Amino acid sequence: MSHSVPTTSGRGQRLVLKLRAGEKMLVNGAALQFQTSASVVLSNRARFLFGRQILAPDEARTPARRLYFAMQAAYVCDEAERASYIRFARDLAHEYSEATTSPRIRAVLDEAMEELERDRCWEAMRIVRDLFVHDDLMLADAPAQGHPA
Repeated sequence: MSHSVPTTSGRGQRLVLKLRAGEKMLVNGAALQFQTSASVVLSNRARFLFGRQILAPDEARTPARRLYFAMQAAYVCDEAERASYIRFARDLAHEYSEATTSPRIRAVLDEAMEELERDRCWEAMRIVRDLFVHDDLMLADAPAQGHPA
């Protein structure tokens, strides 16, 4: 399991990430995989994800995971691509909101989209990640009830 340690130096804030062999990291759109354990220091602003924060495309199989994946892409992509991924996330959130009957889920989606619109992708992703369990429960129950979630 990777972890991060914020540090300060005379030059400002630095973030030390400790990653194990085989772990993956996305930094400003670039995918990295570590062959050996490593300690990485980020000393300036970067958009990054590592370890379990990264959702692979083939794992985006539920409404919440598809939305998370779109937000993840908006977070780590090139600046020129960000607006299109945000539009895609907005469309997915709208579809999810229309499909659910839960006011609580709609409120969570609204909160996540507000964060995304403020360019707080990390917070939006954290909020949407909380919906993974809901999706899993709904989709597991759907065949028994005879209707899609």
